[in-house]
Amino acid sequence: MPQALTAFFESTGFEDAIRNAISLGGDSDTLAAICGGVAGAYSGVPEALRAEALGFLDERQRAILDEFEEIYPPKEG
Repeated sequence: MPQALTAFFESTGFEDAIRNAISLGGDSDTLAAICGGVAGAYSGVPEALRAEALGFLDERQRAILDEFEEIYPPKEG
């Protein structure tokens, strides 16, 4: 957890935070997931990355996300 937060605090934006976390090595997928969650809440996710990620969701997953975002709208990045 401290490494993921350090990657976030030393970043200049969402994508930079993810790159920082991955560059740490070790359990980089978990570090990037934690760091990305914090960075996304802080600065939002860039629209191009969001659009790419949404393409991987099936209809059921997208419906769940849409319902969630009605209550908790995403921060625009």
